[in-house]
Amino acid sequence: MADEEKIVRRNPHGDFKSIEASRPAYDKSAEVYFTQTHSPNWKPGDGSNDNGECLQKSHIAIDPHEDGRPSVYNYKLLISAIVPRPIGFISTRSADGSSTNIAPFSYFQTVNHDPPLFVVSFSGGLEQAKDTLRNLVETKECVINIVSEHFIEAANATSTNAPYGVSEWVLSGLTPADCCRVKSSRVKEAIFSIEGILVETKEFDSRAVPGKKSAVMAIIEGVQFWAREDAINDEKNLIDLKVLRPVSRFGGIMYGRTTQPFEIPRPDYNQLIDEFGDELAKPKADGQ
Repeated sequence: MADEEKIVRRNPHGDFKSIEASRPAYDKSAEVYFTQTHSPNWKPGDGSNDNGECLQKSHIAIDPHEDGRPSVYNYKLLISAIVPRPIGFISTRSADGSSTNIAPFSYFQTVNHDPPLFVVSFSGGLEQAKDTLRNLVETKECVINIVSEHFIEAANATSTNAPYGVSEWVLSGLTPADCCRVKSSRVKEAIFSIEGILVETKEFDSRAVPGKKSAVMAIIEGVQFWAREDAINDEKNLIDLKVLRPVSRFGGIMYGRTTQPFEIPRPDYNQLIDEFGDELAKPKADGQ
């Protein structure tokens, strides 16, 4: 096993099944329900909602490239801190159509709506491209599926290190479905899927190992959407969170559910001035 793999520790628990068995069962009855925000009476200028307790804590400065710091430490740090992250469950096929692939990526996000644009990042360079990136570069197309609770185990199964040409579809037991504008299959079990066309890729140079390519970022344009009929509204512009029940990524091997959303209206500045103008104009004392 490579040194970095030892540091990452894909399974940090040893006998994971024993650890899992000691935990409460998955609460299948848990519904998505809205709560109030932490401080419903918060007003402009109030700052944090913990009565300033967070200001009593000290911080540590971390140089991501300090001598002796393995680059994988930055990986572990970032995936534990930048959370929750959406999962792009990406399906591709080879240029000759002989092999198909599907894998989850949490270096994923939507970055624009006109046109619909998404970014996904792959470890390593183009010369060492793994299945998804290799297929994406060759065919210029893919499908991005959003992961929901009802198939999270199947999605996780596709993160295995299977050799090129082995279809993760078989490992997952998920159902491939035809698309309109790309040859790759979408996941029929998914509530929401996006047919995508590759716009461009960009390689990044490693700071830790000069001359090595550390990652490739792909920009993908969404050219067709698929939404399950019981999840989309009449205007086709809103997915029901209670149906989607998305799963997100945390650090290590952790995933998370979204069951307790809350809403905070976006403030209008002129209304804030009308209501709190004098109070907002008062400068804070040092240390407040």
